[in-house]
Amino acid sequence: MHWITGFFDTLILLGAIQGFIVSGLLYRRSRSLSVPSHRILSILIFLLALACLDIFLTKQPWTTNTTTGAVLSAIIPMIIIMPVGPLVFFYVRSCLDPQFRIGRRERRHFYPAAIDVFPQVLAILYIIALLTGLLRKQYALGTFIDEYDTWSDVPRWISLVIYLWLSARYIAKKEANPANLAWAKKFVRIFILFSVIWLLFLLPYEIPRYSGWLLGTFDWYPIYLPVVFMIYWLGVKGYFISYQVITYPKDIAPLIPGKIARPSFQQDVIDQTIATLKRSMEEDKLWLNPDLNLPMLARHSHIAPKTLSAVLNQYMDKTFNEFVNEYRILEVKKRLLLPETRALTIAGLAYECGFNSLPTFQRAFKSMIGQSPKEYLSMHAAREK
Repeated sequence: MHWITGFFDTLILLGAIQGFIVSGLLYRRSRSLSVPSHRILSILIFLLALACLDIFLTKQPWTTNTTTGAVLSAIIPMIIIMPVGPLVFFYVRSCLDPQFRIGRRERRHFYPAAIDVFPQVLAILYIIALLTGLLRKQYALGTFIDEYDTWSDVPRWISLVIYLWLSARYIAKKEANPANLAWAKKFVRIFILFSVIWLLFLLPYEIPRYSGWLLGTFDWYPIYLPVVFMIYWLGVKGYFISYQVITYPKDIAPLIPGKIARPSFQQDVIDQTIATLKRSMEEDKLWLNPDLNLPMLARHSHIAPKTLSAVLNQYMDKTFNEFVNEYRILEVKKRLLLPETRALTIAGLAYECGFNSLPTFQRAFKSMIGQSPKEYLSMHAAREK
């Protein structure tokens, strides 16, 4: 039996190491491509790997039999699970919506992570109080933290299930690239399966009568071995997906496994597509719609999304977002200098011209013009004096 538990512990350690490596690679790739989905997935895998490392370290003698190990394990938060649900939801959104960014409003979803770090904060305050003499006798803080950790799994599981439901509902209502939709569905299903496994473990674990027997018989392996599988699956699939399916912001056409599909078109098809794209923007002014996306443009123009995407990328050297935002920014530039619109705020102008996010507008404006909107307005105001 001892060799089996040793084998399982080794698997968990290797899963943690794999998770740290892949999360680092994904994060580095997200920095080079400015793709939020890669960054979100890298953080998600990192948190799963951190939890695996924690369960491995708690079995090591130096963490349980030495003062230094006990103090470090008490004050360093490694089980950070509350953000997993929001990260799953935001990853799905970023896969299906290339304009999605985690802003101030989305960051509020991570506030419940205080549940995860509360024991460590309490332990730090307790140690400080003992060292400074504010507490003159010791209390059974470890017993309280053990009880807290037991019951904190309940809101963690509930949080994950709520965000999985939100993710599934978002997928059902969203129109996107079929390959991206397929990946998002697989991604959510693997977490739904894990939530079922977690619930089956959680029900007896939360009953004092059975929790001791459960841990004594199975330990934490029913939870952490599936987590190791998820780390490997998400790491391998997620990393190669970053090259194959989710290709924002390059907006490349759907890919053949292992190589990029580069469809070729006759010149008349290219010319007709480019003319239709420009007419949709210049005459129909579709860029005024803040919800405009590639499938909507395809329906309006009666041209396949694959063709639109390929022509934009290969023959106009632009992504869909860059193409649409150019028209929006040109209109903002024009209105910024009009006396009758100067009473409006820059944000108001951006929303009127089709942007649905101020940070997105500011990034697009600076990328295209080379200045922030305020710098551009100040420069022209100085010229008029």
